[in-house]
Amino acid sequence: MITYNPKDWWKLIFAFHRSDSFRVLLPGMIGLALYTALIAYIENDYLHVTFKNTTMVHSLVGFVLSMMLIFRTNTAYDRWWEGRKLWGSFVNNSRNLALKLQAFLPAEAREERAMFRDLIGNFIYAAKEHLRQGVKTEKLVETGSYTADWYAKGGHVPNQVLKGLYTEINRLYMNQTITGDHLIVINAELQSFADNLGACERIKRTPIPYAYSLFLKKIIFIYVFTMPIGFVLDYKYWAVPVVTFVFYAFAAIEVIAEEIEDPFGLEANDLPLDAITDTIRGNVRDILEG
Repeated sequence: MITYNPKDWWKLIFAFHRSDSFRVLLPGMIGLALYTALIAYIENDYLHVTFKNTTMVHSLVGFVLSMMLIFRTNTAYDRWWEGRKLWGSFVNNSRNLALKLQAFLPAEAREERAMFRDLIGNFIYAAKEHLRQGVKTEKLVETGSYTADWYAKGGHVPNQVLKGLYTEINRLYMNQTITGDHLIVINAELQSFADNLGACERIKRTPIPYAYSLFLKKIIFIYVFTMPIGFVLDYKYWAVPVVTFVFYAFAAIEVIAEEIEDPFGLEANDLPLDAITDTIRGNVRDILEG
């Protein structure tokens, strides 16, 4: 995720980065500009076309298209923001679980604290990678009997790590290291881990309906590539920058929406999951080792 100062107008106006919509759409904008110039030459200099009121239909359709794009970008942002709230919940649940374990475990239980420190960190890391390209279990911290091979057993690595957390909590209860009341209090944080991950998977695996995305792209294409036919009569060769700008304005909204509707990836506008994971691991380590 890119960090920036939203009040620095001039820097933002002239800033470009790898996933910037202008950079992504530049080839299409150049092609459309050449296409519009060709239409302008054919209609104005070759055929001398004189029909009028050719922009009215595009004005009406443009309003409808704008409403559709507003819905599109709002839907994508809602998914992005929900993902951010879920990972904020991961931060809070990790801290709460670590604080409760620190308070409930006896002072001499250093090995148990170290194991929970590693298991909590492993779950957060596994959840992050699970939402991306899959978890490489060799990158998880091995602790006690929980090795890379053990983590890989279940297929769904975050669930396997969470299983280890539940197993260790139950062992503490069976050994009477914690009471039944402690178990109930701790269970709320563990359940929230599973609930948050399930909600993230719902966002990841449920994109915008295919028919809606397909229809919107077709409408943008038809709208933009029929614009020059009418606009070159009123604007002559000035229609080239006008049509190109309209294409950029409409298509850029769709490109941005496509990027942020899956907020768990590695693109510039995705959530900073690596930084959040590091924050959680640092907080849990400070609490359980303090």
